[in-house]
Amino acid sequence: MSVTDAMRTMPSSRAFTDAPIDDATLYRVLDSARFAPSGGNRQPWSVLVVRDASLRNQIAELAQQGWNEYAAYIRDGLVPFGGDEHGRWPGPRVDLDAAAATHSPNSLIDGIVSAPALLIILADLTKLAVLDAGLDRQSIVGGGSVYPFAHNIMLAARSEGLGGVMTTFLCRREAQVRSLLGFPEHIGIASMIALGEPVEAITRLKRRSVEEFTQIDRWGGEPFTV
Repeated sequence: MSVTDAMRTMPSSRAFTDAPIDDATLYRVLDSARFAPSGGNRQPWSVLVVRDASLRNQIAELAQQGWNEYAAYIRDGLVPFGGDEHGRWPGPRVDLDAAAATHSPNSLIDGIVSAPALLIILADLTKLAVLDAGLDRQSIVGGGSVYPFAHNIMLAARSEGLGGVMTTFLCRREAQVRSLLGFPEHIGIASMIALGEPVEAITRLKRRSVEEFTQIDRWGGEPFTV
């Protein structure tokens, strides 16, 4: 499969069959993903492959709380934990305690326990060059040294005929997950990835056209097209 085909046929697959992923396949996925770029080639990522059923159950419970908070924003018509009209963090816009305690169904969370492969993607915060630190807006730059690796995992899995989904709900309970899985304070959660054989057939995706998000020379300039 070409890289282009993989990119064009890689939806977020949230439901998987019972078919297992053998260690050799998962190793190949990670072995390909490791060639992702990172600032200074510091490669700040680590991966926890979670197999223990008890740990998976506890992770699912913590991820559910994060999803409950996320869903509360959606119900109020807001971008979850998004910036204000100036792109700045305005503080919580929903009652987080009430949100966390209000169960919102999510098939992905329900499937964490049984996903053929469950990966926690961690980042060494001492190795991230966060050039937008201190700017008067939400920070985004540090992730540039971690998420290419996470996306490579998804692409490599697709090339193996697998599907997957990457989420960040678990970040909302990082302290509890740190205690559960034993990683130190300078390590943070970047994402959680579930992989498996997708229940639904993978089809071509619908996304904005190049002309809708690419402009020439300046914001609001002429759309780039051919």
